[in-house]
Amino acid sequence: MRNDIGFVVIGRNEGSRLVDCLASIAAYTPRIVYVDSASTDQSVQHAQAQHVHVLELDMSIKFTAARARNAGFELLLQHYPDLSYVHFVDGDCMVDQAWVSHAADFLSHHAQVAVVCGRRRERYPQATPYNQLCDIEWNTPIGKAKACGGDAMMRVAVFKQVGGFNVNLIAGEEPELCIRIRQLGFDVWRLDHDMTLHDAAITEFSQWWKRTVRAGYAYAEGSRLHGAAPEHHWVNESRRAWVWGGILPALWLIALLACPLVFIALTGLFIVQYFRLLSKHKHLGNFSSVYVKYLMLGKVAEMYGQLRYTWHRLLNVKSTLIEYK
Repeated sequence: MRNDIGFVVIGRNEGSRLVDCLASIAAYTPRIVYVDSASTDQSVQHAQAQHVHVLELDMSIKFTAARARNAGFELLLQHYPDLSYVHFVDGDCMVDQAWVSHAADFLSHHAQVAVVCGRRRERYPQATPYNQLCDIEWNTPIGKAKACGGDAMMRVAVFKQVGGFNVNLIAGEEPELCIRIRQLGFDVWRLDHDMTLHDAAITEFSQWWKRTVRAGYAYAEGSRLHGAAPEHHWVNESRRAWVWGGILPALWLIALLACPLVFIALTGLFIVQYFRLLSKHKHLGNFSSVYVKYLMLGKVAEMYGQLRYTWHRLLNVKSTLIEYK
């Protein structure tokens, strides 16, 4: 048991996954807050049965995961003001048995590090190609990092100093927070250690599409906020979406009707890009071709997310959550 660590878990309609999540944390500490965002299943009752503090968000106020995490953090400190570290976890994740002590020990021995995360894996990667895509996405480089994901341990003092997550962001709130933390002179670190098992539960193409649109939206908003030097936050990701998901496909469709030679040239360009990416990701074995196809198609979805953000900004429309499950 650790008395210097508290957990904030957020979720909606996670059901048995939430039960598993809270049970995996309870071995470390009873200092847990679960933030529920209008679940219609038994999530709240499940959390109460495990004797954790439950906060049901007022959904008449714009919901974002960032808002949920901030609210959970505030409640956690109300109950446990002496915490040194806070660990944020999504309710569809199980925490690895050895991770928490490993992460806390790393922070205690590295004063310059304010955020630490590990390897998030998919619980059922072979269930659908979309789950496997997520499992590959989570596998980011080890060592000093620019950002963490939704599961991470942070220093309470630093999290308070930067003012927590940006509640206006509908996605990409973790990297944005990490930028502000790094601007204070602290580091973000990813350890070579299993951290959580995540259950994406993406079974349909439409879910994958919405999730990828949300990524494109986040790229657009993130590049607006922190796209300038030295961060250049998500500038390249946004440019790739515009080029490979918007401009080139549009020219390809126009050329199909108006200019056969240009159509052939652009078709050849897409083929070259496919095989270039296939060579780059050949370490994925038999799944490499599937991965590259979704990678290329995903640029169209990201482009739609970029356009959606641009449209909302031009019309001064408040963004709403893009949910995929």
